[in-house]
Amino acid sequence: MDLSTQQQLDAYRKMSMIRAFEDRLHKENATGAIPGFIHLYAGEEAIAVGMCENLTRADKIASTHRGHGHCIAKGCDVRGMMLEIYGRKEGLCHGKGGSMHIADLAVGMLGANGIVGGGPPLAIGAALTSKYRKDGSVAVSFTGDGGSNHGFTLEALNMAVVLQLPMVFVFENNGMGEATGADFAIGSKDIASRAGSFGMPSATVDGTDFFDMYSASKEAVTRAREGGGPSVIEATAVRFYGHFEGDPGLYRTPDQLAELKETKDPLVHFRARTRDRISAEDLDAIDAENVALVDAAVAEAQEAALPDLSDVDADVYVSY
Repeated sequence: MDLSTQQQLDAYRKMSMIRAFEDRLHKENATGAIPGFIHLYAGEEAIAVGMCENLTRADKIASTHRGHGHCIAKGCDVRGMMLEIYGRKEGLCHGKGGSMHIADLAVGMLGANGIVGGGPPLAIGAALTSKYRKDGSVAVSFTGDGGSNHGFTLEALNMAVVLQLPMVFVFENNGMGEATGADFAIGSKDIASRAGSFGMPSATVDGTDFFDMYSASKEAVTRAREGGGPSVIEATAVRFYGHFEGDPGLYRTPDQLAELKETKDPLVHFRARTRDRISAEDLDAIDAENVALVDAAVAEAQEAALPDLSDVDADVYVSY
């Protein structure tokens, strides 16, 4: 592993921030203060961070409806994200996008997406732009196991190969599309194997292990950046909360969920992999700092101003 101790600490800081952010939103959503739907990323932190630690600010990512983790991993401002989720004027999208549509082009975050499977075609556009400009950047799409079955996802896979684009398709297989098991809905029983039919390499990794995800992502990103074309990564993990906030989650028993949290926690796995290099006290301090930062963001968001009614039609059309 080519990561220094500091780089490993930075990666844990991002995973820990995602967890603190999502856990707090789970509590806040129950108060009724947050408008719109929320889909939490807790349990999948190592996927987003493992990939994005291989990306630069110039690289682009396209996300899903479960996008908070991707945003944080790519460098979006946590304060701005929280303000956006609360629908406030100073949010990253001026309070108009909410949880499912957070975007920040300044850091290469093309946006979360309420359309299941909508990310791959958008990332294709970014990858084609990179190839045309010859700027060396890479595009990455994050898609769930449910989105892997959508027609435009498969079309994007084919187009990436035909045009030999600098692109990585990450499929986050958390075992269920909403409440339908992936083992039922995916005929081939694994997503990565589909890549071969399109003519591109693939890898299946443990998405709860940051180091496994980081290594596979590094190989795929390097291949894309050096002109080797697109790749697929299937990362298996579990989500700790329901499909959306308010989902009763009747497809998992409390005992099953407790076991998953005990055995499939990316933060716990990271601690186990680094115990000979990084102290538990250092990681505990990072956790506490992140909780405090999220607390401050929530407090600010609760008191921040809503968008002005006069701005309702602003940012709708592009001006040239």
